[in-house]
Amino acid sequence: MSDEKKTAAYICKGCGLGDRLDCTELTTIAEKEGKAEIVREHEFLCNANGVAMIQKDIDEGANRIIINACSRRAKTEAFNFENVAMTRANLREGVIWSQPNTDEARETTQEMAADYVRMACAEIKFMNIPEENPEHGTNKRLLVVGGGISGMTSAIEAARAGYEVILVEKTGALGGMAAQLYKRVPDHEDYADPQDTGIAEMVAEIEADSLITVKLDSTITRTSGAPGQFSVDITKESGSTETENVGAIIQASGFTNYDANNLPHLGYGKSADVVDQAGLEALAKAANGGAIKRPSDGKEVTSVAFIQCAGQRSKKKGELSYCSGHCCNTSIKQAMYFKDANPDVDAIVIYTDLRTPGNGEDFYRSAQKKRIIFTKGEVSEVVTSGSGLEVKFKDLILNEDTAMNADLVVLATGQVPNSGVNIEAIPASVDKDEAAAEAEESSINTEVDTGAIQEVSVLNLTYRQGKDLPHLRHGFSDSHFICFPYETRRTGIYTTGPVRRPMDIAQAKEDATGAALKAIQAIENSGLGRAAHPRSGDLSYPDFRKENCTQCKRCTVECPFGAIDETEDGYPQFNEGRCRRCGTCMGACPVRIISFANYSVDTVGAQLKAVDMPDEFDEKPRMLVLACENDAYPAIDMAGMNGKSYSPYVRIVPVRCLGSVNTIWISDAMNSGYDMVLLMGCKHGDDYQCHFVKGSELANIRMSKIGDTLQTLNLEPERVQDYEVAITDIDRIPQLINDAAEVIGTIGMNPFKGF
Repeated sequence: MSDEKKTAAYICKGCGLGDRLDCTELTTIAEKEGKAEIVREHEFLCNANGVAMIQKDIDEGANRIIINACSRRAKTEAFNFENVAMTRANLREGVIWSQPNTDEARETTQEMAADYVRMACAEIKFMNIPEENPEHGTNKRLLVVGGGISGMTSAIEAARAGYEVILVEKTGALGGMAAQLYKRVPDHEDYADPQDTGIAEMVAEIEADSLITVKLDSTITRTSGAPGQFSVDITKESGSTETENVGAIIQASGFTNYDANNLPHLGYGKSADVVDQAGLEALAKAANGGAIKRPSDGKEVTSVAFIQCAGQRSKKKGELSYCSGHCCNTSIKQAMYFKDANPDVDAIVIYTDLRTPGNGEDFYRSAQKKRIIFTKGEVSEVVTSGSGLEVKFKDLILNEDTAMNADLVVLATGQVPNSGVNIEAIPASVDKDEAAAEAEESSINTEVDTGAIQEVSVLNLTYRQGKDLPHLRHGFSDSHFICFPYETRRTGIYTTGPVRRPMDIAQAKEDATGAALKAIQAIENSGLGRAAHPRSGDLSYPDFRKENCTQCKRCTVECPFGAIDETEDGYPQFNEGRCRRCGTCMGACPVRIISFANYSVDTVGAQLKAVDMPDEFDEKPRMLVLACENDAYPAIDMAGMNGKSYSPYVRIVPVRCLGSVNTIWISDAMNSGYDMVLLMGCKHGDDYQCHFVKGSELANIRMSKIGDTLQTLNLEPERVQDYEVAITDIDRIPQLINDAAEVIGTIGMNPFKGF
């Protein structure tokens, strides 16, 4: 491939661009100021003739392409050219659709378009053609850790798709928690009665599949590498270890039941006849369809009470604040065990809210027909009473205190994920004030309950940031729950089942199928040297100049995905296969030595400097918006599509993530004469919406320190604003821009304008 740069710029006149803009002037700007070797106008650049025209120029040597037309989010299939560096100036949504079609607005609208052409021409000069990661891995085997319902389903589905699977289970048999069940909640018609677990059939299919290798009594003692090239040490209970190479990993490590010993007020630990749902399953398996006997004396149970939400959906310390989802249907199923063996057994379910989604409603109706009683109430205490138990509760329908006697009480406790070591928790030995100070720099989670730290690792990663996956507050694996539910913060490693969120067997099977498909996607993208997500197909990867590195470790600490380790001599060691291409490391670097082929400090810096900056006496302020490409920029596009107008004095630059924003851009903007800089990123916090998890939060931390810099320059801190926005904020974002214009009217123009 030739290293000689040849730039071609194309001006589209379709969708009203030719009617609203002076395209001849834009052509002149691309030729004279942008120094493009080829500049062409076209009536509809995205149609077959327009695309063919561009491709012909590429075939004849053009390798830097500028599309001056619609948003970069539109017509992506039409403008999909290989082996070129390409940028796009948003003249449709970002200019003519966001500005009124009036004579008064014609001048400022043209100025916007002209600046966007200048910015695109400036950006392309610093862009290089991305090439696939030379270190990419090509291994296409999958490792599944955990042999329960989720793990077995992932293994089966991946094998059905033609991929080799290694299935590791720490115990001596497959089946996990489901193997301990007598029966399961129904997942197919007629939804009236408990059904067989189906474990035997799944195990038989796995044992008969030549693509699946099962390793029982085994654990993972070391995991290194990246997608397509993971190296995993698998150690058997006997102590022998073997190393396997795999392309992707699915963690299906399941859950444990909440420890009911934390609920002494409900009688657990005080009476053998108070059991949790797992204990009831053991009693039902022992009875095998016959009468269930209570543990204390072997007497057949004639009355049983089920207490829902035991230790969950609670604000009490040490209890679970969330709903585990399956417990209501599980209690209904277990109540049926008693009724099916003996219809005369009194079975009552005491609940605050009964949740039976989907076909669970039919299951609930069937329970009513079997004369299972459902009472809305809050249980305060379970005590022994004679030879039985007394359940004291408040009837929430009658609003009065009452009690009932029972031979057996079953507590519906929740699911606690088997997530391994909480790498973001703060050990008790660490000074909390020091940890809080460090958290400001590294975004460590200071709210994690240190008492919940587990000592046993699931994956034993060799990553600089820790040996297991980052967790959410309750221990479930961290991911962008809405957009990327299976992805963890470790590229190529996926979670499924109750380790990801509470779920029942049917949900776990569906979840595991999705995880298998995502793991396959990661393997295939890795083989092509491309990113799997969220910038799916991206060939770029971070490059850095070691000779200028100060070993500050900001990049290694702040990378949300653990993609950067450290060499023995303290320099960052980039693992390109783990990289999500967010650019957080680029934004973190104080000496600006990290870049991507087509995205760098220079590509953005050149854009903001390319704007034709009016003199302060022209009374035409300039605002710069650095907009996250995932939520903020689409929202701005949609505002234009919906005819929402905003100030013509704004210039918008999309960034991969707000985490990639380097503070030098803010300094350059101020020195270039911008009157305000607005950063628009995703919501951060516990329910974050950032596609790159920590990007907007890290940007917020960095920008909090910009105020001091502005004050040293005698500039008002109001000139830099950081906003959390959502993709739905199509009304709010134009208002934020217009409000910023009013602020400029109050505080005045940037005094550095013109220098």
